[in-house]
Amino acid sequence: MTWLSALRRFWPALIVLAFGLWVARLDHLRGAYLARAITAEAGREVDQAHGERDVARTEARNAERQISAANAYAVRIASREPLILHSTNTVREYATTDAGRVRCRAAERVRAIDALDTDIAEAAGAASGSTAGVHADPSAPAG
Repeated sequence: MTWLSALRRFWPALIVLAFGLWVARLDHLRGAYLARAITAEAGREVDQAHGERDVARTEARNAERQISAANAYAVRIASREPLILHSTNTVREYATTDAGRVRCRAAERVRAIDALDTDIAEAAGAASGSTAGVHADPSAPAG
């Protein structure tokens, strides 16, 4: 059998064989494409997870900064506020502490301050001594 007679006899098989090779190549390309697509999708998922992790870390750091700033602000405000003691027992109890000994005055010191205020007020009242009005200054312009 010569090549020409074999070709005449089996030419439909050559078409089927070429079609099969073409389908096999398409299947191979499709598989490679799917593998690349799956790899790319997995990479995107990893990138998204890393991005979400970074966002969560940034939000946590921001929350910590806000908390520490609020605490520092509260400390500054508390240090500015005066210590107001309303009850006599509270004053006595506070005066027995170390901080109270520094900030609270003894009773004789408070009485001494009150006496000083009274003396200053009496001296100011005694200095005027006159009930007459203030004399007009003749050189001042009339107004």
